[in-house]
Amino acid sequence: MRWWSVANFVSNAGTWMQLTVQNLLVLQITGSAAATGLSMSVQAAPALLISVFGGAAVDRWPRKLTAAVSQALLGAVAFVTALMVALDRLDMASLMVLAAVTGVIATVDGPACSLLGNDLVPREDVPSAIGVGALVHQAGRLTGAALAGVTVGFLGTAAAYAANGLSFLFVASVIPFLRPARGAVRHVAATKDHGAKDTMSVREGLAFFTRRPRLLALAGVTGVSAVFGRNYQLTLAVLVTGPLAGGAGSFGTVSTVLAVGGIIGAVLGARLRRPSVRVVGALAAAGGLLQVVAGLSPSLAVLLVMVLPMAVVESVSDTAGTAVLQTDPPAHMRGRVLGVWGSIGTVWGLGGPPALGLLMELAGARGALIAGGLIIVGTIGAGHLLRERRAAVPRVSPVANLETAA
Repeated sequence: MRWWSVANFVSNAGTWMQLTVQNLLVLQITGSAAATGLSMSVQAAPALLISVFGGAAVDRWPRKLTAAVSQALLGAVAFVTALMVALDRLDMASLMVLAAVTGVIATVDGPACSLLGNDLVPREDVPSAIGVGALVHQAGRLTGAALAGVTVGFLGTAAAYAANGLSFLFVASVIPFLRPARGAVRHVAATKDHGAKDTMSVREGLAFFTRRPRLLALAGVTGVSAVFGRNYQLTLAVLVTGPLAGGAGSFGTVSTVLAVGGIIGAVLGARLRRPSVRVVGALAAAGGLLQVVAGLSPSLAVLLVMVLPMAVVESVSDTAGTAVLQTDPPAHMRGRVLGVWGSIGTVWGLGGPPALGLLMELAGARGALIAGGLIIVGTIGAGHLLRERRAAVPRVSPVANLETAA
């Protein structure tokens, strides 16, 4: 698990470095912010359409082999991009194609690598392993964004893509040496043990997800939080530069506090032993309340005080939700469940910022934060009350009905 964490850190740093450089490259080629957003959407779009098939592939194929091959393919795409940049052959059309190919490979790579990490620890330590993964992700994100500027400044854009390619190859070279821990949930990449019950099909994954009230509740809580909260890089940017009359430096300070809070939250999330949807809902509601208070902040100093707990709560909630998502389904269904989740999450990722932007146009930055927080709290509270009411209704068995009729 330590080796896997080191490999993930290197890979995450490389990925975030490439994403940062890619945005700068698109701006350099086109001079259009809209084109930059389009390139990000093109890379995310495959997750909306084919994540369920990627998840089914992860359940069907040997997990280590799947993760190693997908990492090697991502590395190959990065090297091709680096070569085209070095030869000055990269235009917007080819960049979009490469972004789409990366997105397709990621639909398999994401669930494969996530579940591979769970195989390396005993069953009871899976929530902690997920927390460590969240911490590695946050650290890699900070490191990659910082390395992007240094690499481009000293070595050029092609070097940043080549470095990301090397990071993928490093992960692929580590995977063959990983061994499952004693007591780990073993993955069965075949239908022989589930032949009559489960054909490893996409339909089985969709049916399982829709029949699982816990997963549906998790999707609802995460969805309302993703649309009306969490997009702090958007809402807080407008709040800081608008009503609070700050500049780019002030927003940089806010972003740094958000990153620090994310790391603290990942550490705390790793200590969760029994994460549940109830915990995720409570944390999301707390985050909504903190968001309301942040929207009322009279000064940048007050906002900074609120931003840290907001980021901590968000990070712990994400870690708890991921733990539920990866541990609630049986082992042979987890790839498909993550595939379904990938499609749902892409809908939120693509639809949340425009919806929040519209809300800010109508209510302003403060109004969007306050209204969004209240919507999150109200929706989660209503869902909790509805669940309690249903649980309080006595269930009468058919046998009892027959006895009453008799």
